[in-house]
Amino acid sequence: MEFIPAAIPEILLIEPKVYEDPRGFFMETYREAEFNARGIPSRFVQENQTRSTKGVLRGLHYQIKQAQGKLVRVTAGEVFDVAVDIRRASPTFGKWVGMTLSAENRRQMWIPEGFAHGFYVVSDRADFVYKVTDYYAPQWERGILWNDPALGIEWPLDGASAPVLSQKDLEGKLLADAEVFE
Repeated sequence: MEFIPAAIPEILLIEPKVYEDPRGFFMETYREAEFNARGIPSRFVQENQTRSTKGVLRGLHYQIKQAQGKLVRVTAGEVFDVAVDIRRASPTFGKWVGMTLSAENRRQMWIPEGFAHGFYVVSDRADFVYKVTDYYAPQWERGILWNDPALGIEWPLDGASAPVLSQKDLEGKLLADAEVFE
């Protein structure tokens, strides 16, 4: 696997080595020693999967306590995946990184604690799988508004319509008003 730091270096793009032949393909998606050598914890406590249709935007989510590091990938379809640095003391506070993850490119992204996370579905359907370093705790879940002008995230929206959002995501806060990591 190749681990490529993003513009915010704590965010890592992980490109697997894929072995293909007429039968299909093989790839490793996780190897503890390689991940640990790059500062990615080896203890994941929960794995989740979502299926979403084109135009769905999920996020920007985080847990202010029981913070979660996330190892994310797409097993069907394509998404534009975003992580926003919400660590107030960080030199990249309020900056974001966006990457295309798809079943075709087989990339993963590591998002450590201290980041808000979201994705937008570009394909007709997408299956999104993510491992987390702490359990889901709804009482600590928070959200930042996906279109906060202070963030300036360049979502690849289909020009014909607004993204499909949950009520929770419609009620997200502006970064200026959100609880963040100190």
